[in-house]
Amino acid sequence: MDDLMRIPCVLMRGGTSKGPFFLRSDLPADPVQRDALLIEIMGSGHPLEIDGIGGGNPLSSKVAIVGPASRDGADVDYLFAQVKVEEQIVDTAPNCGNMLSAVAAFSVERGLVPAGPSETRVRVHNVNTGKIIEARILTPGGELRYQGDTGIDGVPGTAAPVYLAFLEAIGAKTGRMLPSGAPQEVIDGVPVSLIDGATPVMIARAETFGLTGSESAQELDQNPTFMARLEAVRLKAGQRMGFGDVAQSVLPKPVLIGAPQRGGDLAVRYFTPWSCHSSLATTGAVSVAVAATLPDSIVGTAMPDLRLPTDLTFEHPSGRMAVRVETDAATGQPVVFVTRTCRRLFEGAALVRRRN
Repeated sequence: MDDLMRIPCVLMRGGTSKGPFFLRSDLPADPVQRDALLIEIMGSGHPLEIDGIGGGNPLSSKVAIVGPASRDGADVDYLFAQVKVEEQIVDTAPNCGNMLSAVAAFSVERGLVPAGPSETRVRVHNVNTGKIIEARILTPGGELRYQGDTGIDGVPGTAAPVYLAFLEAIGAKTGRMLPSGAPQEVIDGVPVSLIDGATPVMIARAETFGLTGSESAQELDQNPTFMARLEAVRLKAGQRMGFGDVAQSVLPKPVLIGAPQRGGDLAVRYFTPWSCHSSLATTGAVSVAVAATLPDSIVGTAMPDLRLPTDLTFEHPSGRMAVRVETDAATGQPVVFVTRTCRRLFEGAALVRRRN
């Protein structure tokens, strides 16, 4: 016996992110108590998160909370929490498609969803946005398959594929594809498209900032003049999208696009938002793909010959990401499909100080 409290969790990699997965029932129902616990578990408030299990980077300071579905048409609920590294803040406003790619496997492992004889389809209700995403994983003989031949840039080696269909990607936070009502507008002299797809984004041409869109993440992060200007535009974009003061919020996410350099359709640089993503967020890729279907948007004008259905390849700092865009026959809205991978890394318990 000791003075520490044990909370069951599983550390999983989902796409190009990783973090602990919890059953909702194992955490406090009160959001304030829950967030305080997550801050302690991750070690938030220190650049290395040295007193917690966070990785000292936004991509490895993420949490997934999974439980039985709370809305019709879904199999499970998934609440994503971005735990800031250096500030003791938990943000549940955004979604994370990379962490989402491990939700189906976690749900099967924990008995929330029965495994199918060859594959298992899990309709995931993203609590952050209220939207449903269908995840399809391999379960030959009713057993989870983590190993396979699918590789994604930003992750070494290969693994079993996870197929994600963003069935309700439009208007994730505002209910509208174009929160400001225009496919393109100008903020501080910068032409932008404000798109609410799988996550709200502010898309701009890299050339507007004197860049190509093919810079490394480190090169962009180490350009304080550019980063300050980008943040200034993002703050005003947040106002126009109806989010109010977003100085402490990760939404909207800035995205730069440029001419492809490695055989893809578009160079994309996605920001988290105060640093450049080392690869590309799944929800960011979906939002850029949604923007591509609007001829007058920043992305649409860069791809004037786009016709659906289509396969698109986005170049990012670690390689490329492929997505497929189709039209939903029932709604007429675009549906984006993304292939990811996931892996179970560690299982046990997170330890926190016992509170009397």
